[in-house]
Amino acid sequence: MMDSRARDEAAQWFVRLQEGELSPDERQRFDAWRAEQPQNQYEFDVLQGMWRAADLLPKARLQALCEAPAERPKRRAALRYAVAASLVAVALGLGLFSGLEHPKPYSAEFSTRLGEHRQVALPDGSVMDLNSRSVVTVHYEKARRTVELKQGEALFSVEHDTSRPFVVAAGAGQVTVTGTRFDVRRDEDQTRVAVEAGTVKVQGRSPYDVVTLTAGLGTQVDAKGLVAGAYTVNTEELTAWRSGKLVFTNARLADVAREVSRYREQPLRVSTPGVGNLRLTSVFKANDTDALLKALPHILPVAVRALPDGSQEIISR
Repeated sequence: MMDSRARDEAAQWFVRLQEGELSPDERQRFDAWRAEQPQNQYEFDVLQGMWRAADLLPKARLQALCEAPAERPKRRAALRYAVAASLVAVALGLGLFSGLEHPKPYSAEFSTRLGEHRQVALPDGSVMDLNSRSVVTVHYEKARRTVELKQGEALFSVEHDTSRPFVVAAGAGQVTVTGTRFDVRRDEDQTRVAVEAGTVKVQGRSPYDVVTLTAGLGTQVDAKGLVAGAYTVNTEELTAWRSGKLVFTNARLADVAREVSRYREQPLRVSTPGVGNLRLTSVFKANDTDALLKALPHILPVAVRALPDGSQEIISR
């Protein structure tokens, strides 16, 4: 009975993912469902494998399998699952599943504009959520899945595959996993990694400079490739950008300015180290950073002034 329920729920989630990107709330519920019991993840992995197997079938046979009378919307998930089951039966009969051991190469580049968020589904079922002004390149090979974060920030939900590690290169740092959920942010002077679920290994320039992170831990890799020790992070706060929020808890004003600059045409600066060390705790909308600038003088002993180049600077008052 439990297997049947897990199989049905897996089919429903699979169909939902095929129809388009998930909302933050749906993604949270999907991840919770997968983690609820091993059978859920297993059934979903089976469906992923069957779907990939469809690429190996002759076009005419695939079309014949997919031809079915129209059904009511509420039976859509069951119908697609039945089609997938037919596909796997044919694939097994033809000995085509051996092809799944040799996945096709895949290369692509994705980017976001100022203020844009984008969710990208990768061929293996992994998902990337890209923050504002982000650029990534993706390259899948037989024994390795590689992503380069050229700029910006991305939250990765990686499908488990021990035979093909998932490697994210960002600046002087490198993050290696087999299946997990983590956030990587690349700035000019450092790369920050925060883990929401699973385990990751963060490596600097030296192969011996490696830090292992589990859920709720983070680290930083500086421009020289040196990895900081693991420290506790608030992943909900760090990934609040996915719901359009900027959350600061006792944050240095210099770090606030850096974060806000990601959502503005011109950068926001602090005038002195003393101003940069002031602390801020508040929540703002990422698409309305002007409101943050207006509120700052009412929260801290600072003022905001415009500079000739169009940027703005936070000064002491």
